[in-house]
Amino acid sequence: MAKPNTVKKIEEIIKPYADELGLEIWDVRYLKEGSEWYLRIFIDKEGGISIDDCVDLTHAISKPLDEADPINQSYMLEVASPGVERELTRKEHFEKYIGSPVMLRTIRAIDGVRDFKGELKAFENNQITVVLPDEKELTLEKKETVYVKLDDFDINDFV
Repeated sequence: MAKPNTVKKIEEIIKPYADELGLEIWDVRYLKEGSEWYLRIFIDKEGGISIDDCVDLTHAISKPLDEADPINQSYMLEVASPGVERELTRKEHFEKYIGSPVMLRTIRAIDGVRDFKGELKAFENNQITVVLPDEKELTLEKKETVYVKLDDFDINDFV
């Protein structure tokens, strides 16, 4: 995983290009899979992302990233949509989706359960509150989760 300041530097380099194309930087991740390193940039915009948006941003940022050289080793650059079941990672993500259905996995089981679904009720001081289907509220620290994702996928929307 990249150091936070490396990700911040990458965001600073690419943000003006994303802004120019009308795109929001959803997330930036630098990680190793097998023997390869990947710089993954997730983008979003009102109405959704197309392949052309990903290609346009890739072309726009490739040279500036090469010139600034914020990463020491070679890597594969990927620009993609965060997807329908987008992971909520930042304060602004949680704030934007209050009232939306989410699914989350905890690091440690709570009463023998690690996977929960419900409605995102609040996000304050890095605490997530979800209203579960039985109307009980689950409140936990963000750091206690493996992930929190939107649970907005309905296969019938694509049939």
